[in-house]
This record gives sequence, C-alpha cells and structure tokens, in this order.
Amino acid sequence: MEVATLGGGCFWCTEAVFKRVKGVVSVKPGYSGGKVPNPTYEEVCTDETGHAEVVQITFDPSVITYRELLEIFFEIHDPTTPNRQGNDVGSQYRSIILYHSEEQKKIAEEMIKLYERKLGKKVVTELVPFEAFYEAEDYHHDFYDKHKNYPYCKLVIDPKVKKFMKNFPDKASIRI
Repeated sequence: MEVATLGGGCFWCTEAVFKRVKGVVSVKPGYSGGKVPNPTYEEVCTDETGHAEVVQITFDPSVITYRELLEIFFEIHDPTTPNRQGNDVGSQYRSIILYHSEEQKKIAEEMIKLYERKLGKKVVTELVPFEAFYEAEDYHHDFYDKHKNYPYCKLVIDPKVKKFMKNFPDKASIRI
C-alpha cells in the first residue's frame, strides 16, 4: 500500500470522490501543510495555522497508480486559482500536493507541467514534502455520504462526484 496526501478545496469534496476510486483502501479528511500541531477545524478556518484541508489516501498501486490519482485530482478541482475553490475562499482551500517520496514529487512535477499545457494557464498547486497529517474531527468523516441532501452536497459535491464518474468510469468503484 502507498499513501497520497492531496488538498483540492473542501475535504468533503475530495473525500467523496476518492472514496469512489478503485484501488483506494481508505480516505481520511484532515489538515496538513501548516506549522500548528493538532489544529481544530475552527483554527484552520482562521487562515492562521498554515494548514490546508486535505485527504490522506491509502491506495493499492497495483490497482491505481499515483499518477492516475493525480489525474483525477487535477480534473475535480481548479488548480489554477490560489486559495479558493468556488465559493470556498481561504488558504485552507488551496490546491496542494504533499509528496511522500522523491518518486511522488517527480510524478507531481510532471503532472503539473502537463496540466499547465492542457489548461493553458499556470497551475498554482503547491508541491511540498509531507511532514504531518492531522485527522479531522469525526463529523467531517464521510460527510457527503451521511448528508447527501445537505445543500452544499447537492450544489458542490454532487457535480464533482458526477464529473469523476463520467470522466473516469473505468476507475469508479461505486455508482451513485
């Protein structure tokens, strides 16, 4: 098994998508990329901890590769907008890849260049070494699956999950 740590806006969104990917064993929402140990959601929302909302993904590389995870990552969020995804604004919503090895770093660098060419814009995704992951509070776990009728889920998460299902049908493990 391998681990990937990615931030692409609200972790409710990224968790909902990556939970539906074949080869993904677990997805945990949390905080990473900052300097404050054991931050709370409220602290992260102050924009003062340096942390981003991220998901930590444990995956089987014989089923899904890190490169394929990054392809999904870049397709389900806007990597060209700093500190924002849609109406979610703040540094905690920034696009960030926290690499766990030099190989992950190399692949991420290649994917950033690929998406800059594909999108015709500068990709602002931060690429930094992984240091620590702080798991989010329990109420953030499986938020989408527990609250599908919540307006945010309907308006923001549903389209991302549907986009993933449409664009990556061979990678999807669960249909909605």
